[in-house]
Parts: sequence; C-alpha cells; structure tokens
Amino acid sequence: MKKWSFALLSLMLIAVLAACGNNKDADSGADNAAGAPRTVELKVGASPTPHAEILESIKPELEAQGIRLQVVTFNDYVQPNQQLADKKLDANFFQHQPYLDTENKERGFNLVTVTPVHVEPFGGYSKKIKSLDELADGAKVAIPNDPSNGGRALLLLAKEGIITLKDNTNITSTIQDITANPKNLEIIELDAAMMPRQLDEADLVFINANYALEANLNPAKDALLIEDLQGNPYANILVSREDNKDADAIQKLAAALHSEEVKTFIKERYQGAVEPATE
Repeated sequence: MKKWSFALLSLMLIAVLAACGNNKDADSGADNAAGAPRTVELKVGASPTPHAEILESIKPELEAQGIRLQVVTFNDYVQPNQQLADKKLDANFFQHQPYLDTENKERGFNLVTVTPVHVEPFGGYSKKIKSLDELADGAKVAIPNDPSNGGRALLLLAKEGIITLKDNTNITSTIQDITANPKNLEIIELDAAMMPRQLDEADLVFINANYALEANLNPAKDALLIEDLQGNPYANILVSREDNKDADAIQKLAAALHSEEVKTFIKERYQGAVEPATE
C-alpha cells in the first residue's frame, strides 16, 4: 500500500512540475509578444512614376523601423487628396504646393505639407516641330486644365515671348489673363493625365514630368521648353492631414525620403528628369 501511495504521489508531483513548466513557457511567450516591436501600417497614395518608385525604394528601411508601407497608385490628381481627406489614406505623394493650396481652397480640404521631396521640371513637348521657331500661326497648344499647372504652361510661353500675360509672375494665370497672342495660338485645356495622348494631335503639349516619364519622355532631353530647377516653387511634397502630420510613422517616412540613399536613387534613376528638393 505504501508503494502504491508513493507511486501516486510521484505521478502527482510530475504532473504539477509539468504544469508549472507549461505555465512558464506561456508566460515567456506573452512577455516576448509584449516586447516585440509593433508593426504600424502606413498607406500612402502616389503617382506611379516617380513617386511610387521612390516610395518602393524605402520600404526595407521603414520595415526595419516597424513600419509596413503600402503604396497605392493613382493615375489622376483628384482621388489621392479626396481619399486622404476621407482617411482612406494616411498620406499622399504626388503634388506640389500650389496645387495643394488650390485643392484646399476649392474643395474644403485641410491637408498639410509634411516635407518637400523632389522637383520635377515641367515642360512643353512636340512630335510636330523641332524648335519653338517652327510654331506656326494658329498652332494648337495643349495645357493642363487645373489652375496651378495651367499657369505653369502659360508662364513658360510668356517667358519665351510667345504670349503676354497681365502678370508674367502669377503662377495661377489662366487663359483669361492673356493680353497678347501674336501667333493666334489655339490653346486647349485638358486633364493633366491626358497630355501625352495629345502629342499626336497638338503642335505643342505641356506635360507634368510624372506623365512625361510614363510616356518615355525625359524632360531634361526631350522638352522644347522647360522650367528652371533653381528656385522652382513646384517641389513635390509629402502631404498628410492636420490630425496625423506629427505621427511617428509619418515623421519616419519623411526622414527616409530625405536620406542620402533616396537622393542617390533619384539622381541615378532619373538622370536629371527629377532632382532632390532642398529643404
């Protein structure tokens, strides 16, 4: 009887020790889970080129900091701001400050600039003429229909003496501000995304650099007239909402976009078509 009692006690002791061991493992697992860095999801809207490409290049760096970057691409300039305002995105990266100012004013957004990232020189292109001297009387000229980018096109035409504006420094000039058009140009306004398709139709087409790159055009080599990069007010910016602009993940994203690795990536990949912005 004593032997059976001793055996039963031994079995009970083994079971208790095993249970303790299991509990210790469970506690240890909980501690490890609690100590592990929490991954933050960050959803950023961007134009495919060059914005999304730049963002894709910094994914590993952000992943190492506990940020999983999801890049959502858009082929228009309307949805990225609308979805950011609707909190479907955490940030976007596709626009310059004058465009953002216009969007905030006209659509009632409260979106804010986090940091400038790069400059894309805006230019005029043609398949029909080789130089501006060949621009004929009554030529068809296509410009973007949004106020800020349309104004850029008109300023470039004015700078070349092709037209005259009420104020040759007003970046939001419209066709109503043209005071002289000696070549009787037919100026048509279309959505910026449609500009590359106008190259077969119009004599001179003004194209934002992201759409030019997608159409295999290099602004530095192919544009007949192009903006100066120095003092350019159209740096492309990382944009967020007022309520999340200071969030840790947004600030880490901004820092990554200013790294030396990103500056090198921009210079080597785009060969002058895109340049890092100065802060």
